[in-house]
Amino acid sequence: MPYRTNQELPDSVKDHLPSHAQDIYREAFYSAWEEYQNPSKRRGSESLEEVAHKVAWAAVKQKYEKVGEQWQPKS
Repeated sequence: MPYRTNQELPDSVKDHLPSHAQDIYREAFYSAWEEYQNPSKRRGSESLEEVAHKVAWAAVKQKYEKVGEQWQPKS
């Protein structure tokens, strides 16, 4: 279920993140999707999709921060 383009991302991502942050999200999601295919690599009972979304958000938050209602690159 990895997203091939930014247009396929969930609305909660594409409606709020700048284009570059969407790229980061999509690439991190894909990477996590590949890495955590085996349930034994995941913590607890989280689904593959849940883990991939968490990893993707963490990747975005390394480079971007939410200022008010806007996501902006970290200084």
